[in-house]
Amino acid sequence: MSRRGSPAVAVWAFFLIFLSVGDEAGAHHVGEEPDADDFTSIDCGNTDEAIYTDEATGISYTSDASYITVGEAHSISPRFRAATPKYLQTLRSFPNSMESPRNCYSLLADKLQEYLIRVTFMHGDYDGSFSAGRGGLLFELHVDVNLCRTVNVTEVSRVYTVEVVAVAVAGNISVCLVDTGAGTPFVSAVELRPVPDTVMHSWFNQTQNLVLFLRVDLGTATNEVIRYPNDSIDRIWDPYSTWADWLNFRPANLSHIFVDQTVQNDEDFKEPSTVMQTAVAPANSFVLEFSLDFAGSGAPVNAFYAFLHFAELQNISRSFNIYLNGDILEANFAPIRLEATYNANGGPLAQSTRYQWALNSTGLSDSPPILNALEVYTPLTLTNTPTDDQDAAAIVKIRSDYNVKKNWMGDACVPAKYAWKGLNCSYSVEPTRIVGINLSSSELTGFISPSFASLLVMESLDLSGNNLTGSIPEELGSLLSLRYLNLSGNNLTGEIPVALQQKREEGRLIFEFEGNHYLCTDVTQCEESRKTKKLTMPIIVVLCLVSVLLIFVVIFMVWRLRKSEGNFSRLLKRRRDNPLQLENREFTYSELERITNNFKNIIGKGAFGTVYHGLLEDGTQVAVKLRSQSSSQGTKEFLAEALNLTRIHHKNLLALVGYCMDGDHLALIYEYMSQGTLHDHLRDKTGRNTCLSWRQRLQIAVEAAQGLDYLHKGCKPPLVHRDVKTTNILLSESFEAKISDFGLSKAYQNDDDSHVSTNVVGTPGYLDPEYYSSYQLSEKSDVYSFGVVLLELITGQLPVIKVPQSTTLIQWVQQRLATGNIEDVVDANLGSQYDVNSIWKAADVALRCTSPTAHQRPSMAEVVLELKESLSLEAGPRAPSLNPDLSGKSLDTAATLGMSQTSAHDDIEYFPGISPAAR
Repeated sequence: MSRRGSPAVAVWAFFLIFLSVGDEAGAHHVGEEPDADDFTSIDCGNTDEAIYTDEATGISYTSDASYITVGEAHSISPRFRAATPKYLQTLRSFPNSMESPRNCYSLLADKLQEYLIRVTFMHGDYDGSFSAGRGGLLFELHVDVNLCRTVNVTEVSRVYTVEVVAVAVAGNISVCLVDTGAGTPFVSAVELRPVPDTVMHSWFNQTQNLVLFLRVDLGTATNEVIRYPNDSIDRIWDPYSTWADWLNFRPANLSHIFVDQTVQNDEDFKEPSTVMQTAVAPANSFVLEFSLDFAGSGAPVNAFYAFLHFAELQNISRSFNIYLNGDILEANFAPIRLEATYNANGGPLAQSTRYQWALNSTGLSDSPPILNALEVYTPLTLTNTPTDDQDAAAIVKIRSDYNVKKNWMGDACVPAKYAWKGLNCSYSVEPTRIVGINLSSSELTGFISPSFASLLVMESLDLSGNNLTGSIPEELGSLLSLRYLNLSGNNLTGEIPVALQQKREEGRLIFEFEGNHYLCTDVTQCEESRKTKKLTMPIIVVLCLVSVLLIFVVIFMVWRLRKSEGNFSRLLKRRRDNPLQLENREFTYSELERITNNFKNIIGKGAFGTVYHGLLEDGTQVAVKLRSQSSSQGTKEFLAEALNLTRIHHKNLLALVGYCMDGDHLALIYEYMSQGTLHDHLRDKTGRNTCLSWRQRLQIAVEAAQGLDYLHKGCKPPLVHRDVKTTNILLSESFEAKISDFGLSKAYQNDDDSHVSTNVVGTPGYLDPEYYSSYQLSEKSDVYSFGVVLLELITGQLPVIKVPQSTTLIQWVQQRLATGNIEDVVDANLGSQYDVNSIWKAADVALRCTSPTAHQRPSMAEVVLELKESLSLEAGPRAPSLNPDLSGKSLDTAATLGMSQTSAHDDIEYFPGISPAAR
C-alpha cells in the first residue's frame, strides 16, 4: 500500500506545568483499584479547615493547615475566581523562604507503593505584584531528595501543573518548594493518588520516577477534561481538537456502525472508557502521522516513554504498521474491538530533538489506522539517596516529641545544603547517617526522648540550656560512637547511668552535666543528697518543729474530718428530703449483711476495701464497697468519694445508690456493672472467652472520655480523677462504659485554676510524668492516663511491657509506628476486623494525649470529638487499608498537537479552548 502522507503534525507545542504537592496520603492495598476515599487532596492556603466536595469530580478537599505550619495563606484576585474551581482559589506562599529556602509537605506512604503526585499552581495576582515583563517567577520543585522540575510562572491567569508517578522508597514522601532567589514560591493544590501496581510498573522502579510530558484524549467531541470519576486513578486527559486532515471517530458520527457498548480498559493502564470511545484517523489517506519536536522547548530531551492507546470502535478488521523515525516498532498491529490495547517503546528512546510516528495501513486491511489517546513521560533519574530509614524515623520522632520550632522539613540530611539546622550528617556512607545533634537553648521541655538512642552512629549530642526533666536514659550509654554529650543547664534528676560514667572515666566520652542540681553520680550520692535536703536545720530545731507540726496536723485533721462528715451528712439529708433522689439511701450494717447474703459474693478488691455483690428488696443488683478495718486511708477516701458522687451525675460515671455510716462500718453502694472491668476483658480474665471488637473498644473509649470531660468541664468546681486506668472503667450488661473510683479525685479551688499543687498519687504506667516531676496537677494529667488506656485498647498490651526488656507501652508503640505500619501494634485478637483509618485516627489521638508536656495534649472535649470521628470511620463502609504517609509526585510537561512553544523553560501552555475552570 502506497504511503500518501498528510503533513506531519508538530505535536509538542506548549507545556502545562502542573506542580502537585502532597501531604498526608492514605495507604492503599497493593493491586487494589483506588477510589476517592484513597485520595489525598490538599487545598493550599484554605483557612477553613472543613472538608468540602468538588462539584465537578466529587473529590473531597481539605485545608493544608494540618500539613504545614509555615508560609502565608492567600486568595487569588476576585477577577479570576468565577472561572476557577474552588480548590485553586487559594494558595500558600513562602515569602521568607530565603532564611530557610526549602518548605515541604510531608505525606505518609506505603513503602514501595506507587503514587501519582500532582502539584498545581495558579498565581491569580494574589498579591497584586505580578509582572510578566520581569520574566516570571522561578523556583524548584523537589520530590523527596531529588529535583523534579524548575517551575516557571509567566502568566498570572494560567494554571501550571507538575505530575509524577513515583515509588515511595520509605514510609513517607516529601514534596518541597525551594526558593532560588527568582521569585516567591507558592502552591495552590497538592493531590496524591495511589496507583495499582499494574500501571506502567515495568517502566520505572526505585531508581527513577516518571514525569508526565503529555496526555491527550483524541477525537473528543467536546473540550471537556476527563478525570475522576471517569478515570479511577484521577489522571487528567486533555482534549485535543484534531487537524482538518484527521477524521474524528465518535459515537455520533458512527451511529450506523458503532456498537453501543463501553470499551473495556487495559489492565495495565486502566484507561477510562470515555477516552477510549473516541479516536482519530486520517481523513483522506491510509497513513496517520504526527511528530514530537523538542527543539527550543527547554524540556528534558535525554529520553522519554511514549504510550499509544488503541481500541477498535467499528465492526471491521483493521491492521497497520507503527513506525518511529522510519524504524518499525510493531508490524501488523490490529486493534481489538471494544477493548483497549497500547503500543510502547520498550525502553527510553535515545536522545533527539524530533521524533515522528507514522501509522501505515497494511495490505491485510482496507481501513485506515486509528489512534484513541496518547501519553508521553520523561524518566527522572534519582541521583540522591534519602537519609537512613532508622535515623530518619528517629529524628522525626524527636521533632514531634519536642515540637521543634526550627524549620525541620523534608529529608533531614539530603540534599546537604538543605540539611536541618542543628544536625551534622555523614555523607561518606550510603545511605547518609546522622552523626551529630545540637539542640542547645532550644526551649525543650519534658524527658530526654528515648529516640536519641536509636541514632546508632551518633557521635555528639548537645541538649544543654533547656528545661529537660527526669532521668538520663540508660540507652544513651549503649551508643558506641558517642564521643560528646552535653546535658548541662537542665533540671535532670536521679543517677547518671553507669555506662556513661565509665566511658567518661576512660576518656572515651566528653560528658558535661553541670547545672543539674539533683543529678548524682552514684546511688550513695543520691541517698546523701536526699538526706541533705531533708536535714537543712539543726536536728534539735527540726525535732521541735516536727513535734509542733504533728500536734497541729492532728488537730487540723480531726477538725477537717468532723467538718467533712458534717458536710456529707447535710448533703445526704438535703437529698433525702427530696423524694426524687432515692439513690442516696442510707443503709445500716445489718441491711448490708442481708442484701449481700452475709458478704458471700466478692466481686472485687481495692485499697479502700472489698466489693461485694448485693441484691436490694426490689431485685435491683448493687455493688457494695465496704471499707477494710486495716485501711489507713479508708475514712478519708470514703468521705472524698461520697462527697464527689453526691454532686456528679453523668451517664458515663458510676452512680451512687447509697451509703452506710454505722459505727466503724463505712460502705458505699453503687449500681452493679455486670460485665466487670475493661482490664479483665482486655486480659481475657472474664471467663467468657470473648474478645471485644474494635468498634466495641472505640465505643467504650468514647463513653469513658465523655465521663472525664464531664468531670473537667461539667462539674462545679472541676474535678481531676487522678487514677484513670482500665480497672477503673466498668462495663454494664450492654457494655456501656462508666468511670469509677473517685477516692483520689481532686477539685480545683475555682473554675479558673489550671494547676493544683498536690502530692503525687496514681498508678505506675498511667502516671503523668510532668505531674510526677512538678507536683502540679491539671486536667491534662487525666488526659495522659486516658491516652495510655486508649493505647491498651488498640494493642491489648499492659501499660508497662517487660518482654523482651522493660519499656512503657507508649515507647513500645512509638518504636513500632516509626515504620509506618499500624498492624505492628494492633491487638492480634482483632484479626483484620477493623478499619485501618479508624485505628490510625485513634492511635494519633492516644499519642497526642501522652505527649510529655501538658500543653501539647488535647482537652478531653477534643478527644471525644476525634474518637467519634474514628468511630464513624469504623461504623461506615469498610474502606481499603489507609496509612498516614508522606508522598509526592511531579508532572513534567504536557504538550499540544499543532502548537508552537513560546517559552524557553519547562512550562506548558493550555490546550486551545481550555480555561482554568476546566482543571
